[in-house]
Amino acid sequence: MKKRLLSSLLFAALALAMVGSPAQAQSKVKINWFVGLGTGTDAQQADVQKKVVADFNAKQSKIELVLSIAANNQSASDALSTLIASGNPPDIVGPVGFAGSNTFPGQWQDLTSLIADAKYDLKQFPDGLVSIYKTSEGQIGIPFAVFPSFLYYSKALFDEAGLAYPPKEWNKPYVGKDGKEKPWTWDTLAELAKVLTVDAKGNDATNKAFDATKITQFGFAQQFGAMRNDMSAFGGATFYDAATGKVSIPQNWRDNLQWTYDGIWKSHFIPTQTYGDSKELGAGNNFASGKIAMARTHLWYTCCLGDLKPQTWDVAALPSYNGKIAVTVDADTFRITKGSKNQKEAFEVLTYLLGDASLPLLTTYGGFPARSKDQATSIKNLDTKYPGGKNWDVVSKSFDYTTTPNHEYDFPNFKKGQDRFNAFRTLLYSDSGAKMDLKAEIDKLEKDLQAIIDEGKKK
Repeated sequence: MKKRLLSSLLFAALALAMVGSPAQAQSKVKINWFVGLGTGTDAQQADVQKKVVADFNAKQSKIELVLSIAANNQSASDALSTLIASGNPPDIVGPVGFAGSNTFPGQWQDLTSLIADAKYDLKQFPDGLVSIYKTSEGQIGIPFAVFPSFLYYSKALFDEAGLAYPPKEWNKPYVGKDGKEKPWTWDTLAELAKVLTVDAKGNDATNKAFDATKITQFGFAQQFGAMRNDMSAFGGATFYDAATGKVSIPQNWRDNLQWTYDGIWKSHFIPTQTYGDSKELGAGNNFASGKIAMARTHLWYTCCLGDLKPQTWDVAALPSYNGKIAVTVDADTFRITKGSKNQKEAFEVLTYLLGDASLPLLTTYGGFPARSKDQATSIKNLDTKYPGGKNWDVVSKSFDYTTTPNHEYDFPNFKKGQDRFNAFRTLLYSDSGAKMDLKAEIDKLEKDLQAIIDEGKKK
Protein backbone atom coordinates (compact mmCIF):
# COMPACT_ATOMS: atom_id res chain seq x y z
CA MET A 1 0.00 0.00 0.00
CA LYS A 2 2.82 2.42 0.94
CA LYS A 3 4.61 1.60 -2.33
CA ARG A 4 1.48 2.36 -4.31
CA LEU A 5 0.97 5.67 -2.50
CA LEU A 6 4.60 6.68 -3.02
CA SER A 7 4.31 5.73 -6.68
CA SER A 8 1.16 7.82 -7.05
CA LEU A 9 2.76 10.82 -5.39
CA LEU A 10 5.84 10.45 -7.58
CA PHE A 11 3.62 10.35 -10.67
CA ALA A 12 1.89 13.54 -9.62
CA ALA A 13 5.23 15.22 -8.98
CA LEU A 14 6.54 14.22 -12.39
CA ALA A 15 3.32 15.23 -14.17
CA LEU A 16 3.32 18.77 -12.78
CA ALA A 17 5.59 21.71 -13.35
CA MET A 18 5.54 23.66 -10.09
CA VAL A 19 5.86 27.41 -10.45
CA GLY A 20 5.66 29.88 -7.57
CA SER A 21 7.44 32.57 -5.70
CA PRO A 22 10.47 31.78 -3.46
CA ALA A 23 9.88 30.21 -0.06
CA GLN A 24 7.62 32.41 2.01
CA ALA A 25 7.19 32.94 5.70
CA GLN A 26 5.13 30.40 7.58
CA SER A 27 2.44 33.01 8.19
CA LYS A 28 1.45 32.98 4.53
CA VAL A 29 -1.40 30.75 3.42
CA LYS A 30 -0.38 28.65 0.43
CA ILE A 31 -2.99 28.29 -2.33
CA ASN A 32 -2.28 25.77 -5.07
CA TRP A 33 -3.65 26.45 -8.56
CA PHE A 34 -3.79 23.40 -10.86
CA VAL A 35 -3.81 23.96 -14.65
CA GLY A 36 -4.26 21.39 -17.39
CA LEU A 37 -7.71 19.85 -17.13
CA GLY A 38 -8.72 22.27 -19.87
CA THR A 39 -6.46 24.66 -21.78
CA GLY A 40 -3.35 26.27 -20.27
CA THR A 41 -0.50 23.80 -20.85
CA ASP A 42 0.89 25.53 -23.95
CA ALA A 43 4.29 27.17 -23.34
CA GLN A 44 3.05 30.64 -24.27
CA GLN A 45 0.05 30.25 -21.98
CA ALA A 46 2.31 29.05 -19.18
CA ASP A 47 4.36 32.26 -19.37
CA VAL A 48 1.25 34.40 -18.98
CA GLN A 49 0.04 32.29 -16.05
CA LYS A 50 3.42 32.58 -14.32
CA LYS A 51 3.24 36.37 -14.59
CA VAL A 52 -0.30 36.34 -13.17
CA VAL A 53 1.02 34.39 -10.17
CA ALA A 54 4.01 36.69 -9.71
CA ASP A 55 1.79 39.79 -9.88
CA PHE A 56 -0.59 38.40 -7.27
CA ASN A 57 2.19 37.42 -4.88
CA ALA A 58 3.80 40.86 -5.25
CA LYS A 59 0.63 42.82 -4.52
CA GLN A 60 -0.25 41.26 -1.14
CA SER A 61 1.43 39.50 1.78
CA LYS A 62 -1.21 37.10 3.13
CA ILE A 63 -1.28 34.40 0.44
CA GLU A 64 1.38 32.56 -1.53
CA LEU A 65 -0.11 31.46 -4.84
CA VAL A 66 1.61 28.42 -6.36
CA LEU A 67 0.98 27.35 -9.96
CA SER A 68 1.01 23.66 -10.94
CA ILE A 69 0.87 22.98 -14.68
CA ALA A 70 0.22 19.43 -15.89
CA ALA A 71 2.59 18.09 -18.53
CA ASN A 72 -0.27 18.12 -21.03
CA ASN A 73 -4.05 17.90 -21.24
CA GLN A 74 -3.96 14.12 -21.68
CA SER A 75 -2.10 13.49 -18.41
CA ALA A 76 -3.90 16.16 -16.37
CA SER A 77 -6.89 14.04 -15.37
CA ASP A 78 -4.69 11.26 -13.95
CA ALA A 79 -2.49 13.80 -12.18
CA LEU A 80 -5.48 15.48 -10.54
CA SER A 81 -6.99 12.11 -9.60
CA THR A 82 -3.73 11.20 -7.87
CA LEU A 83 -3.64 14.44 -5.91
CA ILE A 84 -7.24 13.99 -4.76
CA ALA A 85 -6.69 10.33 -3.84
CA SER A 86 -3.60 11.25 -1.81
CA GLY A 87 -5.61 13.71 0.27
CA ASN A 88 -3.69 16.65 -1.15
CA PRO A 89 -6.03 18.24 -3.71
CA PRO A 90 -5.23 21.64 -5.20
CA ASP A 91 -7.30 24.57 -3.94
CA ILE A 92 -8.20 25.87 -7.39
CA VAL A 93 -8.54 24.02 -10.69
CA GLY A 94 -8.85 25.76 -14.02
CA PRO A 95 -9.46 26.88 -16.56
CA VAL A 96 -11.77 23.93 -16.96
CA GLY A 97 -14.91 23.35 -18.97
CA PHE A 98 -17.95 21.22 -18.28
CA ALA A 99 -16.50 18.00 -19.70
CA GLY A 100 -13.38 18.23 -17.55
CA SER A 101 -15.36 19.15 -14.45
CA ASN A 102 -17.92 16.41 -14.97
CA THR A 103 -15.20 13.75 -14.79
CA PHE A 104 -14.73 14.71 -11.12
CA PRO A 105 -18.30 14.64 -9.75
CA GLY A 106 -18.78 15.80 -6.18
CA GLN A 107 -15.35 17.47 -5.97
CA TRP A 108 -16.39 21.11 -6.46
CA GLN A 109 -17.16 23.53 -3.64
CA ASP A 110 -20.51 25.31 -3.47
CA LEU A 111 -19.53 28.99 -3.62
CA THR A 112 -22.82 30.40 -2.33
CA SER A 113 -21.67 31.32 1.18
CA LEU A 114 -18.26 32.50 -0.05
CA ILE A 115 -19.96 34.81 -2.56
CA ALA A 116 -22.25 36.16 0.15
CA ASP A 117 -19.48 36.67 2.72
CA ALA A 118 -17.29 38.52 0.20
CA LYS A 119 -20.28 40.47 -1.17
CA TYR A 120 -19.13 39.44 -4.61
CA ASP A 121 -21.30 40.94 -7.36
CA LEU A 122 -22.69 38.31 -9.72
CA LYS A 123 -24.73 40.95 -11.59
CA GLN A 124 -21.63 41.84 -13.62
CA PHE A 125 -22.34 38.65 -15.58
CA PRO A 126 -25.42 37.75 -17.63
CA ASP A 127 -27.93 35.75 -15.60
CA GLY A 128 -27.90 32.97 -18.15
CA LEU A 129 -24.17 32.44 -17.74
CA VAL A 130 -24.40 32.50 -13.94
CA SER A 131 -27.18 29.93 -14.00
CA ILE A 132 -25.20 27.38 -16.05
CA TYR A 133 -23.04 26.86 -12.97
CA LYS A 134 -25.99 26.23 -10.66
CA THR A 135 -26.51 22.55 -9.98
CA SER A 136 -28.07 20.41 -7.29
CA GLU A 137 -24.78 20.94 -5.40
CA GLY A 138 -25.15 24.73 -5.44
CA GLN A 139 -23.28 27.53 -7.26
CA ILE A 140 -20.18 25.55 -8.18
CA GLY A 141 -18.68 28.14 -10.53
CA ILE A 142 -18.67 31.78 -11.63
CA PRO A 143 -18.57 32.74 -15.33
CA PHE A 144 -15.17 33.52 -16.81
CA ALA A 145 -14.50 32.59 -20.44
CA VAL A 146 -16.86 31.67 -23.24
CA PHE A 147 -15.72 30.14 -26.52
CA PRO A 148 -18.44 30.22 -29.18
CA SER A 149 -18.16 28.16 -32.34
CA PHE A 150 -18.02 29.68 -35.81
CA LEU A 151 -16.33 29.10 -39.14
CA TYR A 152 -12.65 29.61 -39.86
CA TYR A 153 -11.98 29.75 -43.59
CA SER A 154 -9.02 30.02 -45.95
CA LYS A 155 -9.25 33.15 -48.09
CA ALA A 156 -6.35 31.80 -50.14
CA LEU A 157 -8.19 28.61 -51.10
CA PHE A 158 -11.45 30.42 -51.82
CA ASP A 159 -9.56 32.90 -54.03
CA GLU A 160 -7.79 30.08 -55.83
CA ALA A 161 -11.15 28.42 -56.58
CA GLY A 162 -12.74 31.72 -57.64
CA LEU A 163 -15.44 31.48 -54.97
CA ALA A 164 -16.99 34.21 -52.85
CA TYR A 165 -16.26 34.01 -49.12
CA PRO A 166 -18.78 32.66 -46.57
CA PRO A 167 -21.12 35.24 -44.95
CA LYS A 168 -19.46 37.44 -42.36
CA GLU A 169 -22.79 38.19 -40.66
CA TRP A 170 -25.13 35.80 -38.93
CA ASN A 171 -28.37 34.76 -40.61
CA LYS A 172 -27.39 36.23 -43.98
CA PRO A 173 -27.42 34.46 -47.36
CA TYR A 174 -24.38 33.29 -49.27
CA VAL A 175 -23.74 35.70 -52.13
CA GLY A 176 -21.78 34.26 -55.03
CA LYS A 177 -19.40 36.24 -57.22
CA ASP A 178 -22.22 36.50 -59.76
CA GLY A 179 -24.27 38.36 -57.15
CA LYS A 180 -26.82 35.57 -56.80
CA GLU A 181 -27.98 34.73 -53.26
CA LYS A 182 -28.46 31.31 -51.73
CA PRO A 183 -29.59 30.47 -48.19
CA TRP A 184 -26.49 29.85 -46.06
CA THR A 185 -27.29 26.27 -45.03
CA TRP A 186 -25.17 23.22 -44.33
CA ASP A 187 -26.13 21.92 -47.78
CA THR A 188 -24.81 25.15 -49.34
CA LEU A 189 -21.59 24.73 -47.38
CA ALA A 190 -21.34 21.15 -48.69
CA GLU A 191 -21.67 22.38 -52.29
CA LEU A 192 -18.80 24.83 -51.77
CA ALA A 193 -16.75 22.20 -49.92
CA LYS A 194 -16.93 19.81 -52.89
CA VAL A 195 -15.51 22.47 -55.23
CA LEU A 196 -12.81 23.21 -52.66
CA THR A 197 -11.77 19.54 -52.35
CA VAL A 198 -8.99 18.78 -54.82
CA ASP A 199 -6.97 15.70 -55.79
CA ALA A 200 -3.31 15.45 -56.78
CA LYS A 201 -4.12 16.27 -60.44
CA GLY A 202 -6.15 19.36 -59.60
CA ASN A 203 -9.59 17.80 -60.08
CA ASP A 204 -12.21 18.93 -57.58
CA ALA A 205 -14.76 16.59 -56.00
CA THR A 206 -17.48 17.58 -58.50
CA ASN A 207 -15.35 16.28 -61.40
CA LYS A 208 -15.88 12.72 -62.66
CA ALA A 209 -12.09 12.33 -62.91
CA PHE A 210 -11.64 13.16 -59.21
CA ASP A 211 -9.49 10.56 -57.37
CA ALA A 212 -10.65 10.17 -53.74
CA THR A 213 -7.53 8.13 -52.91
CA LYS A 214 -5.20 11.06 -53.67
CA ILE A 215 -6.81 14.11 -52.11
CA THR A 216 -4.46 17.00 -51.37
CA GLN A 217 -6.98 19.61 -50.16
CA PHE A 218 -10.34 19.32 -48.36
CA GLY A 219 -13.33 21.61 -48.25
CA PHE A 220 -14.38 21.18 -44.62
CA ALA A 221 -13.36 19.77 -41.26
CA GLN A 222 -14.67 19.67 -37.71
CA GLN A 223 -11.40 20.91 -36.21
CA PHE A 224 -10.55 19.10 -32.96
CA GLY A 225 -14.11 17.83 -32.92
CA ALA A 226 -15.96 15.76 -30.34
CA MET A 227 -19.09 13.79 -31.15
CA ARG A 228 -21.72 15.64 -29.10
CA ASN A 229 -20.28 18.97 -30.20
CA ASP A 230 -20.23 17.97 -33.87
CA MET A 231 -23.83 16.73 -33.84
CA SER A 232 -24.97 19.92 -32.10
CA ALA A 233 -23.98 21.88 -35.22
CA PHE A 234 -27.47 20.84 -36.33
CA GLY A 235 -29.00 21.99 -33.02
CA GLY A 236 -28.76 21.29 -29.32
CA ALA A 237 -30.60 18.30 -27.95
CA THR A 238 -31.32 16.32 -24.82
CA PHE A 239 -30.50 12.69 -25.57
CA TYR A 240 -31.16 11.57 -21.98
CA ASP A 241 -34.46 12.26 -20.21
CA ALA A 242 -33.74 12.33 -16.46
CA ALA A 243 -37.46 12.07 -15.64
CA THR A 244 -38.04 8.85 -17.57
CA GLY A 245 -34.47 7.57 -17.55
CA LYS A 246 -34.65 6.93 -21.30
CA VAL A 247 -31.97 7.56 -23.93
CA SER A 248 -32.92 8.58 -27.46
CA ILE A 249 -30.64 9.97 -30.19
CA PRO A 250 -32.75 12.83 -31.65
CA GLN A 251 -33.47 13.25 -35.33
CA ASN A 252 -31.39 16.40 -35.81
CA TRP A 253 -28.32 14.55 -34.51
CA ARG A 254 -29.08 11.60 -36.78
CA ASP A 255 -29.33 14.03 -39.69
CA ASN A 256 -25.96 15.51 -38.79
CA LEU A 257 -24.37 12.08 -38.71
CA GLN A 258 -25.81 11.28 -42.15
CA TRP A 259 -24.51 14.62 -43.51
CA THR A 260 -21.09 13.91 -42.03
CA TYR A 261 -21.02 10.32 -43.30
CA ASP A 262 -21.86 11.50 -46.81
CA GLY A 263 -19.21 14.22 -46.57
CA ILE A 264 -16.51 11.73 -45.61
CA TRP A 265 -17.37 8.66 -47.66
CA LYS A 266 -19.53 9.79 -50.60
CA SER A 267 -18.62 13.36 -51.49
CA HIS A 268 -15.15 13.19 -49.88
CA PHE A 269 -15.00 16.82 -48.76
CA ILE A 270 -14.30 15.89 -45.12
CA PRO A 271 -10.96 14.19 -44.36
CA THR A 272 -10.98 10.65 -42.99
CA GLN A 273 -8.99 9.88 -39.85
CA THR A 274 -6.14 8.61 -41.99
CA TYR A 275 -5.98 11.82 -43.99
CA GLY A 276 -6.52 13.95 -40.89
CA ASP A 277 -3.62 12.35 -39.02
CA SER A 278 -1.19 12.73 -41.92
CA LYS A 279 1.70 15.18 -41.82
CA GLU A 280 0.38 16.81 -44.98
CA LEU A 281 -2.76 17.84 -43.08
CA GLY A 282 -0.96 19.01 -39.95
CA ALA A 283 -1.04 15.69 -38.06
CA GLY A 284 -4.47 16.47 -36.63
CA ASN A 285 -4.29 20.26 -36.66
CA ASN A 286 -5.86 20.23 -40.11
CA PHE A 287 -6.87 23.86 -40.70
CA ALA A 288 -3.41 25.12 -39.74
CA SER A 289 -1.96 23.03 -42.57
CA GLY A 290 -3.43 25.51 -45.06
CA LYS A 291 -5.11 22.63 -46.91
CA ILE A 292 -8.58 22.89 -45.36
CA ALA A 293 -10.92 25.49 -46.86
CA MET A 294 -13.40 25.69 -43.95
CA ALA A 295 -13.32 24.46 -40.37
CA ARG A 296 -16.00 24.61 -37.72
CA THR A 297 -14.46 25.03 -34.30
CA HIS A 298 -14.37 27.37 -31.30
CA LEU A 299 -12.72 30.66 -30.41
CA TRP A 300 -10.05 28.82 -28.42
CA TYR A 301 -8.64 27.57 -31.74
CA THR A 302 -6.82 30.90 -32.16
CA CYS A 303 -4.11 29.28 -30.03
CA CYS A 304 -3.39 26.72 -32.73
CA LEU A 305 -3.28 28.58 -36.05
CA GLY A 306 0.41 27.79 -36.34
CA ASP A 307 2.29 29.32 -39.24
CA LEU A 308 -0.75 30.43 -41.24
CA LYS A 309 -0.08 33.88 -42.63
CA PRO A 310 -2.55 36.46 -41.26
CA GLN A 311 -3.79 37.55 -44.67
CA THR A 312 -4.70 34.00 -45.73
CA TRP A 313 -7.61 33.31 -43.37
CA ASP A 314 -10.64 34.88 -41.69
CA VAL A 315 -13.74 33.92 -39.68
CA ALA A 316 -17.38 33.70 -40.73
CA ALA A 317 -20.87 32.77 -39.58
CA LEU A 318 -22.08 29.19 -39.36
CA PRO A 319 -24.79 27.87 -41.70
CA SER A 320 -28.31 26.93 -40.66
CA TYR A 321 -30.09 23.58 -40.42
CA ASN A 322 -33.87 23.52 -40.96
CA GLY A 323 -33.88 27.32 -40.74
CA LYS A 324 -32.02 27.55 -37.44
CA ILE A 325 -28.41 28.38 -36.61
CA ALA A 326 -26.78 26.41 -33.80
CA VAL A 327 -23.74 27.85 -32.02
CA THR A 328 -22.18 25.54 -29.47
CA VAL A 329 -20.40 27.39 -26.67
CA ASP A 330 -17.59 26.03 -24.55
CA ALA A 331 -17.36 27.75 -21.18
CA ASP A 332 -14.34 27.65 -18.91
CA THR A 333 -13.91 28.87 -15.38
CA PHE A 334 -11.93 28.14 -12.21
CA ARG A 335 -13.30 25.77 -9.57
CA ILE A 336 -12.52 25.56 -5.86
CA THR A 337 -12.22 21.98 -4.67
CA LYS A 338 -14.20 20.73 -1.70
CA GLY A 339 -10.94 19.40 -0.30
CA SER A 340 -9.35 22.85 -0.11
CA LYS A 341 -8.37 23.58 3.50
CA ASN A 342 -8.36 27.35 2.92
CA GLN A 343 -11.66 28.16 1.28
CA LYS A 344 -11.69 31.89 2.10
CA GLU A 345 -8.20 32.48 0.72
CA ALA A 346 -8.94 30.30 -2.30
CA PHE A 347 -11.96 32.47 -3.04
CA GLU A 348 -9.80 35.59 -2.83
CA VAL A 349 -7.50 34.10 -5.46
CA LEU A 350 -10.51 33.04 -7.51
CA THR A 351 -11.85 36.60 -7.63
CA TYR A 352 -8.38 37.82 -8.68
CA LEU A 353 -8.31 35.32 -11.58
CA LEU A 354 -11.82 36.40 -12.56
CA GLY A 355 -10.99 40.08 -12.07
CA ASP A 356 -7.60 41.80 -12.41
CA ALA A 357 -6.00 38.80 -14.14
CA SER A 358 -8.92 38.02 -16.41
CA LEU A 359 -8.00 39.93 -19.58
CA PRO A 360 -4.41 38.61 -19.88
CA LEU A 361 -5.67 35.09 -19.18
CA LEU A 362 -8.60 35.41 -21.59
CA THR A 363 -6.27 36.62 -24.31
CA THR A 364 -3.82 33.74 -23.95
CA TYR A 365 -6.62 31.16 -23.63
CA GLY A 366 -8.41 32.56 -26.68
CA GLY A 367 -11.51 33.10 -24.54
CA PHE A 368 -14.22 35.72 -24.81
CA PRO A 369 -15.15 37.51 -21.57
CA ALA A 370 -18.31 36.44 -19.82
CA ARG A 371 -18.24 39.88 -18.16
CA SER A 372 -20.16 42.19 -20.52
CA LYS A 373 -18.06 45.31 -19.96
CA ASP A 374 -14.85 43.56 -21.05
CA GLN A 375 -16.11 42.34 -24.41
CA ALA A 376 -15.23 45.43 -26.47
CA THR A 377 -11.65 45.30 -25.18
CA SER A 378 -11.47 41.62 -26.05
CA ILE A 379 -12.51 42.33 -29.65
CA LYS A 380 -9.73 44.93 -29.92
CA ASN A 381 -7.24 42.41 -28.52
CA LEU A 382 -8.31 39.85 -31.11
CA ASP A 383 -7.88 42.44 -33.89
CA THR A 384 -4.37 43.19 -32.66
CA LYS A 385 -3.19 39.66 -31.96
CA TYR A 386 -4.82 37.99 -34.98
CA PRO A 387 -4.90 40.58 -37.78
CA GLY A 388 -5.92 37.85 -40.22
CA GLY A 389 -9.38 37.82 -38.71
CA LYS A 390 -11.30 40.84 -39.96
CA ASN A 391 -14.73 39.66 -38.89
CA TRP A 392 -14.34 39.33 -35.12
CA ASP A 393 -17.81 40.81 -34.59
CA VAL A 394 -18.93 37.29 -35.49
CA VAL A 395 -17.91 36.37 -31.93
CA SER A 396 -19.98 38.93 -30.04
CA LYS A 397 -23.06 38.33 -32.22
CA SER A 398 -22.85 34.54 -31.95
CA PHE A 399 -24.50 34.38 -28.53
CA ASP A 400 -27.88 35.08 -30.14
CA TYR A 401 -27.73 31.56 -31.58
CA THR A 402 -26.36 29.43 -28.75
CA THR A 403 -27.59 25.87 -28.44
CA THR A 404 -29.68 24.61 -25.55
CA PRO A 405 -28.79 22.51 -23.66
CA ASN A 406 -25.03 22.85 -23.61
CA HIS A 407 -23.36 20.10 -25.64
CA GLU A 408 -21.40 18.98 -22.55
CA TYR A 409 -24.28 18.79 -20.09
CA ASP A 410 -23.84 16.21 -17.36
CA PHE A 411 -25.48 12.78 -17.15
CA PRO A 412 -24.93 9.63 -15.04
CA ASN A 413 -21.65 7.82 -15.75
CA PHE A 414 -20.50 10.86 -17.71
CA LYS A 415 -16.94 9.86 -18.60
CA LYS A 416 -17.89 6.40 -19.80
CA GLY A 417 -20.73 7.87 -21.83
CA GLN A 418 -18.46 10.47 -23.40
CA ASP A 419 -15.98 7.74 -24.28
CA ARG A 420 -18.76 5.83 -26.04
CA PHE A 421 -19.81 8.90 -28.04
CA ASN A 422 -16.25 9.45 -29.17
CA ALA A 423 -15.71 5.76 -29.95
CA PHE A 424 -18.59 6.20 -32.39
CA ARG A 425 -16.80 9.21 -33.88
CA THR A 426 -13.62 7.18 -34.27
CA LEU A 427 -15.55 4.48 -36.15
CA LEU A 428 -17.23 7.07 -38.39
CA TYR A 429 -13.92 8.61 -39.49
CA SER A 430 -11.80 5.42 -39.53
CA ASP A 431 -11.28 3.29 -42.63
CA SER A 432 -13.97 0.94 -41.29
CA GLY A 433 -16.48 3.79 -41.50
CA ALA A 434 -16.76 3.41 -45.26
CA LYS A 435 -18.68 0.15 -44.84
CA MET A 436 -20.51 0.87 -41.60
CA ASP A 437 -24.31 0.55 -41.43
CA LEU A 438 -24.89 4.08 -40.14
CA LYS A 439 -28.43 3.61 -38.87
CA ALA A 440 -27.58 0.34 -37.14
CA GLU A 441 -24.54 1.89 -35.48
CA ILE A 442 -26.58 4.88 -34.26
CA ASP A 443 -29.15 2.50 -32.81
CA LYS A 444 -26.34 0.55 -31.13
CA LEU A 445 -24.92 3.79 -29.72
CA GLU A 446 -28.33 4.58 -28.28
CA LYS A 447 -28.63 1.14 -26.70
CA ASP A 448 -25.10 1.27 -25.27
CA LEU A 449 -25.66 4.72 -23.78
CA GLN A 450 -28.81 3.46 -22.09
CA ALA A 451 -26.82 0.65 -20.45
CA ILE A 452 -24.02 3.03 -19.45
CA ILE A 453 -26.39 5.52 -17.83
CA ASP A 454 -28.35 2.76 -16.08
CA GLU A 455 -25.05 1.47 -14.70
CA GLY A 456 -24.12 4.95 -13.50
CA LYS A 457 -27.43 5.43 -11.69
CA LYS A 458 -26.75 2.30 -9.61
CA LYS A 459 -23.44 3.59 -8.28
